This record gives sequence, structure tokens and C-alpha cells, in this order.
Amino acid sequence: MTGERVVRRDRLLMVLGLAATIVLAWAYLVRGAAGMQVMSSEAEMHAAMGMADMRAWGWVDWFGLFMMWAIMMVAMMLPSAAPVILLVLGVYRRRVDPQARSSAAAFVAGYVIAWTMFSVAASAAQVGLHRGALLAPDMRLRSSVVSGVLLIVVGVYQWLPIKNTCLTHCQSPIGFLSQYWREGTIGGLALGLRHGMFCVGCCWLLMTLLFVVGVMNLLWVAVLSAFVLIEKLWSRSAVLTRLAGAAIAVWGVSLIASA
Repeated sequence: MTGERVVRRDRLLMVLGLAATIVLAWAYLVRGAAGMQVMSSEAEMHAAMGMADMRAWGWVDWFGLFMMWAIMMVAMMLPSAAPVILLVLGVYRRRVDPQARSSAAAFVAGYVIAWTMFSVAASAAQVGLHRGALLAPDMRLRSSVVSGVLLIVVGVYQWLPIKNTCLTHCQSPIGFLSQYWREGTIGGLALGLRHGMFCVGCCWLLMTLLFVVGVMNLLWVAVLSAFVLIEKLWSRSAVLTRLAGAAIAVWGVSLIASA
């Protein structure tokens, strides 16, 4: 089998693997959102009867939330990372790396680890918000003022240099690889982790919008996923990034003003 045929075969296998992972993650989210809607309706009914659930969440609750966030990040972020993953696989294979597949798989693992670390923080924040009675049954912030402040912070971040720096690394995978390339499986893991950290730096505050609209609001999960995909794949998305930031900040100001 020629080298190019091997590359094409490996790319096909990687595409199928990524597609299956993304589909399974979205299936989990759809099922979880349905269950969350039932639980939210029951909680609202109890609240209307003066029986609101004030039980403090423990380690089991945190772990469940952590798994939800981790799988949600896979569903949201892997599509936008797919081009660089395929590029990494192709580079490893063309360099005649005998561990090309495992190195590329390690890159994916490193990328997922970065977002898993974010999921640890997001789920811990959600537990803290619940304990502070700041979350509604549908996992939205109760306070319009707190929501507005968060939206303003997210909007301003879209304009900051750190956002642009992280986004540039995500938009220019060839430049990223030429600067940080590492050989072997361990190198692939380190490379994927570094790329994932740039991705987290680019998008982590956008993910906190889910605390405003509902953590398991699938419409908004899809909207944010599409926005991140466009932002990363469109090389001239700087205007879109700043316009979105301005719109989010205005949304925040309007929430505070109406409180």
C-alpha cells in the first residue's frame, strides 16, 4: 500500500472515530436534557407547594455534573478541532512515524484532557452556585444582575488580546505545529494538551454563557458549538468575534437595567 493510500485510510478511520464520538456525546446530551427537564418540572412544582429542595450537593452530585460537562465539551469542541487532528495525523504518517496512529490518538487525548480540566472547574462552580442558592431548577442563574455581570465579562473578553492570541493559534494549525511540534506518543499527548489549552483560553468564558441560558439548554449548546466552529475555521472571524462580544455585553447591560 502506497504512502498516500495509507494516509487516506488513516484519515478515514480518524474521521469515522471522531464522528462516532461526537454522535454518542450528543446522544448523551439529548437524553440528559430530557431527564433534566423532568427534574426541573418536579422541582418547580415542589417550589410552588413550598417544598423547594435545599439539599446540599455532595461528591456524587459533583461527579455527575463533571461527567455531564466533560461529555458536553467533547460534543461541542471536537468538531472544531477535527481539522487540526487530521492535519496532525497526516504529518505523523508522512514523517513515516511507526507510531503515527497512537501519536495522533494521544494528541486527541491531550486535547480532551484540557477540556476535562475545564469541566472539573465548571462542575465545581455549579455546585458552589447551587449551595449559594443562585441556581434555578433549570440550572440558570436566578439573579439578573449576576447574569448581566457575567455577560459583560464574557463580552469584554471577546475584545481582549489574550482571546485573539489563543484564537490565532486555533485558526493557524500549521503555524502552531511548526512552533510546538513534538515526536512520538508522549509528544503527541503534550502537543494535544497545549493545543487544548489554547482552545480553552479562547472559548472558556463563552461556555459560561450556559449558566445564563441553562446548562442543558440544547439550543444554546448547538448555537455556541456553531459559533466556535465558525470562529476557528474562518480566518477573518475577528469582526464576528468582536461583534458577538459587543452584543453579549449589551445583553448583560440590559439585564442589569431591567433588574
